[in-house]
Amino acid sequence: MSCDELEALRLGVMTALGIGDESTREHARNELEGSMEGPIEALANAETLPEIERHLDAALVDLEEEVARMDPDDPEYDYTRGRLVAVRDAERAIHRLTQQAESVLDGFGEAHHHLHEAFPVDE
Repeated sequence: MSCDELEALRLGVMTALGIGDESTREHARNELEGSMEGPIEALANAETLPEIERHLDAALVDLEEEVARMDPDDPEYDYTRGRLVAVRDAERAIHRLTQQAESVLDGFGEAHHHLHEAFPVDE
């Protein structure tokens, strides 16, 4: 059993935000050994929040398809459905993070505009 989507997401977010130590990254890469292909690899190697959102969406589609193909009597069925719930929740969290970052940028733009309104620059 593995949570490839979540480990790949952790790697991508650490890269995009420029945080996380090398031992944490190495642990995540070890967890993903043998799974670094397709959306999982793209998600692990993502460098921006928009890339993370795009690749997480693709990984989620693959996971939804995996759950749909499984027999409900399979011993791993409940775990895989649990992964699906966790990845959907992560998708919402990343979307909120992106929205918050965009809001911060908009705020910087507004502050810049208001500063120039208060203190016009003669050219």
